[in-house]
Amino acid sequence: MPTDQIAADYLVVGAGAMGMAFVDTVIAESEATVVLVDRNDRPGGHWLSAYPFVRLHQPSAYYGVNSRRLGDDTIDADGWNQGFYELAGAAEICSYYDSVMRQQLLPSGRVRYLPMSEYLGEVDGTGRIRTLAGHDVHVDVRRRVVDATYLNVVVPSMRPPSYAVAPGVDCIPPNELPKQTARDRYVIVGAGKTAFDSCLWLLRHGIPPQRLTWIRPRESWLLDRATIQPGMAFAGRVISDFTAQMKAAMKAESIDDLFERLEVAGCLLRIDETVTPTMYRCAIVSQAELAQLRLIDDVVRMGHVSAIEPGRIVLDEGTVTTDPAALYVDCTGDGLGKRPPVDVFAPQRITLQPVRSCQPAFSAAVIAHVELTKSDDGERNAYCGPVPHPTIPLDWLTMTKAFHDNQSRWFADAEMTAWLSRARLNVVSHISSVTPTPEDMEPLADHLRTVNEKLDALLAQA
Repeated sequence: MPTDQIAADYLVVGAGAMGMAFVDTVIAESEATVVLVDRNDRPGGHWLSAYPFVRLHQPSAYYGVNSRRLGDDTIDADGWNQGFYELAGAAEICSYYDSVMRQQLLPSGRVRYLPMSEYLGEVDGTGRIRTLAGHDVHVDVRRRVVDATYLNVVVPSMRPPSYAVAPGVDCIPPNELPKQTARDRYVIVGAGKTAFDSCLWLLRHGIPPQRLTWIRPRESWLLDRATIQPGMAFAGRVISDFTAQMKAAMKAESIDDLFERLEVAGCLLRIDETVTPTMYRCAIVSQAELAQLRLIDDVVRMGHVSAIEPGRIVLDEGTVTTDPAALYVDCTGDGLGKRPPVDVFAPQRITLQPVRSCQPAFSAAVIAHVELTKSDDGERNAYCGPVPHPTIPLDWLTMTKAFHDNQSRWFADAEMTAWLSRARLNVVSHISSVTPTPEDMEPLADHLRTVNEKLDALLAQA
């Protein structure tokens, strides 16, 4: 087959949340051209494989891309998110990204989108792509290849369970849950966001908590959704939560003391207050959802599952018996897996990573803006230090410290501060109508540096 030779300023690999946010900012803020390649048949990344009842844990108001609103900025009037801003579901998010592509990016005339195609790497500045039909496309990349797949999001439907499942055992990913008939016993395997969602879905549909068994090898620190809300009505709560975090860090005498203070202040929550959390992944719940999850009292804490047999679950620390006809819901998986941080900007390459705590879409937009406005990679990397997604409680400290370093640099830059105040994906832009100056932000930047010194001291104890 012939090879198609094309040229573009950027070759972006991956049309998920980060890839789409990056391309949106490049198209909105420059005249650059982009080739966007993705394995899926439409944009959306892992959302295309997500379970149908999944919803954002953060408000829709600051998810997606900067140039287009997701949802209607409404507040839920009922349910366990009542009183808080709406949370988009999987179908809405996929439709949103499709609209961004069809109605904004492609009509710009500066984006060529290659779905159902495989990126094969680059040789001497030429990106090599193979389409579903076996057609080769070679891209002469004038500026950078942008890797939007580095975080490698994996959801349960993308792979089989990591434990053995014997014949005759019904074990499904959450995607299959709405298709099932009623069971007397449901066993939820996993301790993270997917497990929370599956438990809440069953409870919402009238399954009594007494019919649920939850294999929860670890307890997790959680965030309260009330402290992560847009809009001026919530500004006081959001600011007070930030202040409480800083006070807790400054007053803490040890890492254990820090987490105790964060919990007392309401900055962090946990389902079982008698078990010390060993996991932290930025999962967000409302107090109403937390109350529902606490109704499940058949919780198995015997390590990870190694095998499921009819009527028996084999775990690291022993076995438990259960109903042979139980339905197992596999909610395990890395999600945003732990990847070692690398420089965001390197010669001819950008590796998209979070530069703010647990905000990948916003981070991708920041990286695009910094790419377009800063003069060299040393300066760009100083503005965009990676903030690795957390997995354990200690990561709260390292993540907070890394983000403070980035934010202090942003605050000292008048252009960057003004951009942040306009950015839809920026949480803070929703709670202030004033564009601050670097002089306004200098006291806060000084305070962040002081907090970082204390976090360094606490980390030295670890």
